[in-house]
Amino acid sequence: MAPGYVGKILKINLDDLSSSVEEKGDYFYRTFMGGSAMASYFLLTELEKGIDPLSPDNILVITTSVLTGAPLPGANRLSIAAKSPLSEGFGEAEAGGFISVELKKAGFDAVVIKGKAPHPVYLWIADNTVEFKDASHLWGQDSGFAQKKIREELDDDKIQTLTIGQGGENQVRYACVVHDLRHTYGRSGMGAVFGSKNIKAIAARGKNNLELHDKEKIRELGAFFAKNMKDHSVCEILKYGGTLAWDMEDMDADGVLPTHNFHGGSFDKVEGVTFEKMKETVFSGQYTCYACPIRCKPICEGGKFEIDPDFGGPQYETSGAFGPNMLIDDIEVIAKAHELCNKYTLDSIDAGMTISFAMECYENGLITKKDTDGMDLRFGNGEAALEMIEKIAFKKGFGALLAEGSYRAAKVIGNGAERFACVVKKQSFAMHEPRGKNNIGFAFALSPTGADHIEAAHDMPFEDGRWAVPDLYPIGILKGVPARGLTPDKVRWFVLNQHVYSFLNSLSLCFFTAGPARLFRLNHVVDMVAGATGWETSLYELMLLGERTTTLARVFNAREGLDKKDDALPDRLFEPLETGPLKGEKLDREEFWKALEWYYEMMGWDVATGVPLETKLHHLNIADLTRF
Repeated sequence: MAPGYVGKILKINLDDLSSSVEEKGDYFYRTFMGGSAMASYFLLTELEKGIDPLSPDNILVITTSVLTGAPLPGANRLSIAAKSPLSEGFGEAEAGGFISVELKKAGFDAVVIKGKAPHPVYLWIADNTVEFKDASHLWGQDSGFAQKKIREELDDDKIQTLTIGQGGENQVRYACVVHDLRHTYGRSGMGAVFGSKNIKAIAARGKNNLELHDKEKIRELGAFFAKNMKDHSVCEILKYGGTLAWDMEDMDADGVLPTHNFHGGSFDKVEGVTFEKMKETVFSGQYTCYACPIRCKPICEGGKFEIDPDFGGPQYETSGAFGPNMLIDDIEVIAKAHELCNKYTLDSIDAGMTISFAMECYENGLITKKDTDGMDLRFGNGEAALEMIEKIAFKKGFGALLAEGSYRAAKVIGNGAERFACVVKKQSFAMHEPRGKNNIGFAFALSPTGADHIEAAHDMPFEDGRWAVPDLYPIGILKGVPARGLTPDKVRWFVLNQHVYSFLNSLSLCFFTAGPARLFRLNHVVDMVAGATGWETSLYELMLLGERTTTLARVFNAREGLDKKDDALPDRLFEPLETGPLKGEKLDREEFWKALEWYYEMMGWDVATGVPLETKLHHLNIADLTRF
C-alpha cells in the first residue's frame, strides 16, 4: 500500500446502527484518488437506480483524498455526496476547514452511510471506530447549539464537526451542512439528506500519524507557497478580504455582477455591499483552513442585527445573492443573512436566488401579500429577506413553498412564473453573469450538480494579453480566449479547463491555492501527488482523472434519467442585459446549442443525448461501473 491513504472505508448502516470496514488497495486509489471521483464510484456501485433522494434508500458518501493531511495550503477539502433532493441527480458539495484531516487521522479515507437511524443520532468517529450517540436533545436546535453540546459531551473542544440545523432537519431541498459553523457544504441539498437519515452531526477526532512518501518534497512545496504568496495577486487579495474583496467591485465594473434576479450586470449602489463597507461596519477578523496561510474567510460581529461571530461572515456568493441580486445595498443585512443560513443550514446561493425569484413574482403580480403571509416581498426589502430565511428553514407559511426551490415553486405558482426561475437542473445560478462570461453559461449548463460556477476557470483572466494565459500552457492551451463567444476553440478551452477543475476536486484541493491563475501551478500538483504517494505520476494522468471525474457524474445522471435536455439554459440568458457596461449583451441560442454538441463530441458523448459513449467509458477505465 502506498503512502497518502490509510486504505480503509467506513461503512455505516443506520437501520441497525452497525458498522464495518472495507479495505481498498492501490488500484482503487490510483483510479479515483478521492473527492468527487471516489464519491461517484460508491454512488454508482452501491445506490439503486431511481430511488427517492429523501428516502432511507439514498446513501451519503464522505470522501477525503490521497493529499488529505499533507501540510499544504488548500489540501484540506472534503466532499459530501448523495443523490440530490434538489436536482434528483448527482449531488455533491465540498468545503475546506479541518475535519477532512481529523477523519483521515481517525482511520478512514471515506465514509459510506446507508439507511435511516431509528431516532436522531450523531456519529462519533475516532480511534478507528465509530459510535452512535443519541441526538434527540439536539434535534430542533441550530447548528451552533449542536456543535457546542457535542464538544461538551465528548469533553474535547478540538473535535471537528459536520452539523445541520433546522433547515436540514426539515429537509429543505437546498439545505446545507456546516463544518465548524463557518465552512459550508452549500450546494445540492446534502443537509436535507442528513435530515432524512436522522443524522444531526458527524464528529471526528484523529490521533493516527499519516504517512507521506516524500516529506521533504511536501515541505518544499509548502515553503514555496509561503515565500511567494505575498507577490501573487490572487493570494494577496484573498488574504486581504476573501472573495468579497476580490469580486464585487471588479465584477460590477466589468458589467458581470448579477443584479435584479439576473436582469442586469451592474448595481448602482454597489458601494454599500463591498468589503470596504464591511470593514467599516461589522468586520472583526478572518480565519483559515488546515495548513493555509491565506486566511481568506471573514468574521462579522455586532452591528444593528447583533451578528454572532461564531458563524463567520459572508464571502462574495452570499453577498451577491442577498445584495445586488435582490437590490439590497446594506452589508449588515447580508452579514445577518449569512449567519442565519449557516445557523439553520441553508445554501445561501439557493436561498438568496429563491427569494429573488419570489420577489420578481411579487412585483409582477403573480403572488400578493395574501400569498406571502402579509410580507411586502419587493426587491430591496432586506428585512423581508431575513424574515423569509427563517420561514424557509422552518417551512412556515410561504416559506414552505420556497423551501422546495424556485423551480418547484414556479410550477405551483404558475402563470408564467417559470420564466423568473434562474436554474439549471433545478439548482439556482451562482453569482456570475454568463452573458458577460460565456464560459460560465457552459459551466451552469454542464455542471453535473446543476448551475455551478466552479466547473472550470472563468474567462476574463485568460483573454489575450491577460496575465493568466501562460498558466494553461502545460495542457496545450497556448493563446488566450475572448470572454464572449462560444467558438470551437472556446469549447476546447472549456473542456481542458473542466478536466483541471475536476481533478482538483477529486484531489480535494482548494481552487484558491492551486490551478490556473493560482500560486500552485499545474505541475506543482503533480509534485504533490508524487510526494504524498510515491507514484510516478504525470499531468496526463491527472487530466485523465479529471475527465474520469466529470464522466462518472454524467453516467450517474444518465442512469437517473438526466440527459441533453437537462443541459438547457433558461430564457433569461438569451435576453439582453438591462444594465451596466455590457447592456444589450445576450447569449445566442443557436450558438449555444451548437457549442454544446461540440462539447459532447470532444468529450466522447452521444451528440443526440449527451450520454457518454461506451468507447469513452472503456478509455477512462470505468465501463464496469455503468448501469443504465
